[in-house]
Amino acid sequence: MRIFGINIPDNKHILISLTHIYGIGLSIAKSICIKSNISIYKLTKNLSNCDIDNLKLEISKYTIEGDLKRDISLNIKRLIDINSYRGLRHKKKLPVRGQRTRTNAKTIKKNKNIKV
Repeated sequence: MRIFGINIPDNKHILISLTHIYGIGLSIAKSICIKSNISIYKLTKNLSNCDIDNLKLEISKYTIEGDLKRDISLNIKRLIDINSYRGLRHKKKLPVRGQRTRTNAKTIKKNKNIKV
């Protein structure tokens, strides 16, 4: 099954299937199911067309997939452009949220790529 161009597994509960969409976790998936009047234990392959339309309507209220990734990268780029402390940490590829760097920041120094 495809919703907004994303493949969703058919053989899982709808609650778990919705979490395959980037930007939708368990709590948001649960609220989407409740607002759409769909049981969270219902299998994805057992959804009717009406249920799918209700899901699409509720999901469209959230920022997901490409839009969310673009927003995140633009926020990071804005922090870098205004030379804030967090922006400088992003630019130097160091931990941003106060983690220690004496021993544990090896992987973030090596592997973090910023798409700007």
